[in-house]
This record gives sequence, C-alpha cells and structure tokens, in this order.
Amino acid sequence: MAYSIVGVGSSWGGLAAMSKLLGALPANFSLPIVVVQHRSRDSDRLLAEILQDATDLTVSEIEDKEPLTPGTVHIAPANYHVLIDDGFLSLSLEEPVRFSRPSIDVMLSSAADTYGPEAIGVVLTGANEDGAQGLSDIVKRGGCALVQDPRTAEIAIMPHAAVKAVPSAEVLPLEGLAPRLIALSRKRAKVRARKAV
Repeated sequence: MAYSIVGVGSSWGGLAAMSKLLGALPANFSLPIVVVQHRSRDSDRLLAEILQDATDLTVSEIEDKEPLTPGTVHIAPANYHVLIDDGFLSLSLEEPVRFSRPSIDVMLSSAADTYGPEAIGVVLTGANEDGAQGLSDIVKRGGCALVQDPRTAEIAIMPHAAVKAVPSAEVLPLEGLAPRLIALSRKRAKVRARKAV
C-alpha cells in the first residue's frame, strides 16, 4: 500500500513520547506528519519549539489552509480542531470532542475520509480515549494503525482504548514506532517508483 500521510495523537506524557518518536525519524522522512497533542486552550507555541529541538524534521504550528508538506511535522495549535483535506490543513472551532480541542479523533477521522488506505494513524500515551474512534475509521477505510504498547506509555488509558477499538492495530514499544514508520514510508517510495516505470 502507498501511504501519503501520518496522523499522530497523544495526551498525558505525550511531549516526551512525541520527542522520542520524532527524534528517531530521519531528516529525509518522506511523509507529512500531523500531530495532535492535548494541551490547555491558552497554550503558546512552545510545543512546536520543543519538538523542533528534538527532531531534524521541520516543525510547524498549523495555520488555516496550510499545505501538507513531506518531511514536515504539522502541530495542531491550541484550542483548534485540525481537519485534513486533500493536500492542505484546515482549522475549526467546532465543539470539543471527548472534552478535547484539538481532538485526535477529529484529525484521524478526517485523514481517513480524505486519504483512506493511504493514511497511517498512530496513538500514543494519554489519559482518555480520544483517538480510538479516529484510528478505527482509518482501518475501516484500509489504512494502517499503529499504537504505542501500553506497557511503555506514561499513561496507558489512551493506547488501551485504541487497541480495544482496533484489535488489528500493530502494537509496538515506543522505540519501535519510528522504524516502522520509516519502513512504511520507504514502501511508499518503492510503490511510486514501480508505477513510474
């Protein structure tokens, strides 16, 4: 399967987990990554700056209608849902979902709606069940689901809920997620190369 986008969601403990995950990806990683990290509504842009220090990828806090860019980590801004459209990102002030805005479910479900089998969803550590429904939507449309092994999560509620909702998800320790994403992105490159021949 050829993949076009990665959506990653985390909550409690997510800053450390996201830093390790993104820090293990190479600068030439070929897919755009959209990140939803739960945080307070008055949070500033410090999250993007912290994650930029952890990775060789470009980190950008999302602005409305921002183009999806390969090798870029697009971070959801505080107090906005992120919708993934064909080739760009939109921001929404719709009501919170599972008490969260930004919502992981909203982001992953929109990735599923737009990219179907070309979407990869990743759920990391967290203290609620946000992300489980969105990950299920990705799988229902033929996409790929990865979940941090709850035993390696700071708070296991979110990955447990994701595994319960998506029994077919690949459950990997935190340090195993980046190598798997790298393998999936290379698979995409090979598929495109074959089509070009």
